[in-house]
Amino acid sequence: MLNRRQFLALGVTVGGAAALPFSQLIPADANEGEPIHKGYHLGKRVSGTGVRPAVTAFTEQMPVPPVVQPAQSASGVDIYMIPIRASTAEFIPGLKTPVLTYAGSFVGPTIRARTGRPVKVLYANQLDQPANVHLHGGHVPAVSDGHPMDVIQPGQTRVYDYPNLQQGATLWYHDHSHHTEAEHVYRGLHGFYLIEDPAEQGLGLPKGQYDVPIMLRDAEFDKDGGLIFFDDPANRTTILANGKIQPFFPVAARKYRIRLLNASNEHVFQLNLGGQEMVQIASDIGLLPAPVPLTELVLASAQRAEIVVDFSRFAVGTKLVLSNGSEPVLRFDVVREALDLSHLPATLRPLPPLPTATTEREVAMSFDLSSTSPVGLVNGKPYDPNRVDFQIKRGSTEIWNVINADAIEGVDIDHTFHMHMTHFRVLDRDGGKPPLPQDAGLKDTVRVPPRSRVRVQATFPDYLGKFVYHCHYLEHSSLGMMAQMEIVS
Repeated sequence: MLNRRQFLALGVTVGGAAALPFSQLIPADANEGEPIHKGYHLGKRVSGTGVRPAVTAFTEQMPVPPVVQPAQSASGVDIYMIPIRASTAEFIPGLKTPVLTYAGSFVGPTIRARTGRPVKVLYANQLDQPANVHLHGGHVPAVSDGHPMDVIQPGQTRVYDYPNLQQGATLWYHDHSHHTEAEHVYRGLHGFYLIEDPAEQGLGLPKGQYDVPIMLRDAEFDKDGGLIFFDDPANRTTILANGKIQPFFPVAARKYRIRLLNASNEHVFQLNLGGQEMVQIASDIGLLPAPVPLTELVLASAQRAEIVVDFSRFAVGTKLVLSNGSEPVLRFDVVREALDLSHLPATLRPLPPLPTATTEREVAMSFDLSSTSPVGLVNGKPYDPNRVDFQIKRGSTEIWNVINADAIEGVDIDHTFHMHMTHFRVLDRDGGKPPLPQDAGLKDTVRVPPRSRVRVQATFPDYLGKFVYHCHYLEHSSLGMMAQMEIVS
């Protein structure tokens, strides 16, 4: 029978009149001490022992992840060298937390690439276990996609080729080694990859020091400052902004372009500035057709959004708090005046036309909870790297009906859906209802709440080979909620 910890780790919520407490859903003596996927995870998993870090809010400044410089630029290609290694981070003042990193920092170094200019990244695995790298949102060949079974062994180096033949966007890179992706990302294997597009330069958007990437994610700490993994995700109640707990960030009284990434394994942010306006200009895969004013931004796991905040509306000395619901996450402190030559145009970038779809498919995500360990399923099957689930002709356009097929009375299991290699548009929800505001633009990840379905349309333009699609609640994909498509000529 499924034990309590395994059940909680699915990220479920219980609601409704028929709901029972977990103690009645899962027997107290049901293999309580047995870890899931024994041997795959670092350290000891201890349920329910997390503590709220004793941190005074807004006393530390939020860092901006450093931009890594190419080790070499030749023949029109930028070459980077990034080690994958263990390190420590100071989330809680005075305590060193063991983490896994790209190049030694908990938020890995930012790569700023350019549309049309290729990048090669040499990743050297200095860990004592396999790891790899997936460029999330990247349109790349199969050999450089970071396939879950295509790992870098300890002591080895791997070159990833990124052609950057896509428009400007806020992407991110993270580990995708199967069964260990959830823990590796949770412990720090993540960083920004920003594609800057010359076509955007004429728009006059904020740039340079006024273009700020912010990685948001949740965490749970033990009394010694260590990260607790594989407890109930609901216990990850500490929010990090670029690796800091409730930091402040000094800003000038002018416009900023803020690139937000939800790098949580399984969490949905509801972000606000205390009712103040923020203007969304981009989604997962770049600019929207036009700016969208809003007072709340919903961001599910792995999704990105770019906003423009005009701090010139506030007097020097103003302190503006970014919150997740009612919980403060980050404070912007307006500290000085500044010249502002940027502007926010009325139009940004038109979306490409939708070609005629020739195939329609169904993708149902669910769990098999009938045995001692939960098994993630796509269309009733757990992930098998030797099986091709969909064979897709190169150049074709398809509509996928993505379904949250978990149906346990009184229990809600949330999912997000991510497709590798290509991007999609959200057509509608739940049988013809319009997309939600957070569905706008070109996407690579979409939330599929309990008992819901989403129709998306994608084109598979050029690269051949095998790519995966999966739930991007990483605990879910690590348990098998992933499938494989093969693009053929």
